[in-house]
Amino acid sequence: MLTLIGLLIIITIVALLMTGKSNPILAMSIIPLIGALIAGFSISEISTFFEAGMMKVTKVAVMFLFAILFFSILKELHIFDPMIRHLVKLTRGNVVLVAMMTALIAAIVHLDGSGAATFLIIIPALLPLYKKLGMSPYLMLLLMAGSMGIMNMVPWGGPLGRASAVTGIEASILWQNIIPVQIVGIIGMIAFAAIMGLREKKRIQAAAINGTTPFEQDCTLSDLAEDTDDGEARKPKNFWFNIALILISIICLAFGLFSAPYVFMIALSLVLLVNFPRPRQQVEVISRHAPQALNMVAIIFAAGAFLGILSESGMLKAIALDLIHILPPTWVGSLHIAVGLLGVPLDIFTSTDAYYFALLPVIGEVTATAGVSIDSVVYAMAIGNNAGTFVSPFSPATWLAMGLAGTDMGKHLKYSFGWIWLVGLFVVAVGYFMGLY
Repeated sequence: MLTLIGLLIIITIVALLMTGKSNPILAMSIIPLIGALIAGFSISEISTFFEAGMMKVTKVAVMFLFAILFFSILKELHIFDPMIRHLVKLTRGNVVLVAMMTALIAAIVHLDGSGAATFLIIIPALLPLYKKLGMSPYLMLLLMAGSMGIMNMVPWGGPLGRASAVTGIEASILWQNIIPVQIVGIIGMIAFAAIMGLREKKRIQAAAINGTTPFEQDCTLSDLAEDTDDGEARKPKNFWFNIALILISIICLAFGLFSAPYVFMIALSLVLLVNFPRPRQQVEVISRHAPQALNMVAIIFAAGAFLGILSESGMLKAIALDLIHILPPTWVGSLHIAVGLLGVPLDIFTSTDAYYFALLPVIGEVTATAGVSIDSVVYAMAIGNNAGTFVSPFSPATWLAMGLAGTDMGKHLKYSFGWIWLVGLFVVAVGYFMGLY
């Protein structure tokens, strides 16, 4: 009975999230409550389950709150703009270098883990350059999606935060072992960008012979310079201090010098103190970015309710035990790797919330019976899945990118899906050879 009800809860939540019939907060708050009542648990028991779930996610929620505010304020201060303008000028006219630069810039700017903000910064800066050179905007989106997917494994990016909420392992601790995978992954993305740049160069040359360059737009180099240099209006404020603050925060997280929530609490306080010295300014800038931060925190707490009920009620354990009887014994110990290999298509057909909050707990319970540690399960599933984040139609940031670039979601999927899955398989292989699972 517990298995059946648990599966129905998970399937219902996944279906609601996939079809867009409900937001994650409503689905993960109400559906588990209804399931627990049907299973015969009392109100007081369900409250105990809820409190246990809240205890698991509190640290993650606090980290998200301060991290999102910190990086959003830095984006408002245009800290990354000079780097983008400089690289655009350096690579102007060289298709291969433009492709490689796109992958590198996307990785750096996506340091904050916010896909929407990264697209808002990079696409307006690079799109005129792509149009001038006759390069496909779908190539730009592909290269950005690949690099951003690899960088999205930072602890404040979303996926590791969700995994932390599910497993109870601190996101910054999970990230420390993933850093080498990210480094190799970004190097691989730059190499991949060079190959795709050569491919694009041949396409442009072939089109020129035929007298056509499909993606060319009539603009001059002087127009391009104006597009990519916004002058004093976008000059970064306290640039070197803010860059140093970002680097120190990352070092503290990478080496575990402070608790992740405390790192971002201090970093946010310092960025406010130096860049917005008046209390009124500080309140105003926090108010501008609070909605995005509070939305993620609310989702994390709702996930805590969902996981608390499923785990404390014994539903997850019942599902796992019944799955063991169905699956061949040789499959159980490598099930997490198989799911990681399928991570990109799973992200296309589900959502990030469904993948981590519904699928991860079940896979973790099943593989635990074969002696697989929960951190190995997280590594395999997160590394395999992240590459597909920004080709998924369930990612609101992807739709924003379509609008900014003037592209079509169907064509983006057709152009990028196979390549992105290849990137996902590459990083899964890197993680495997590094002994993470």
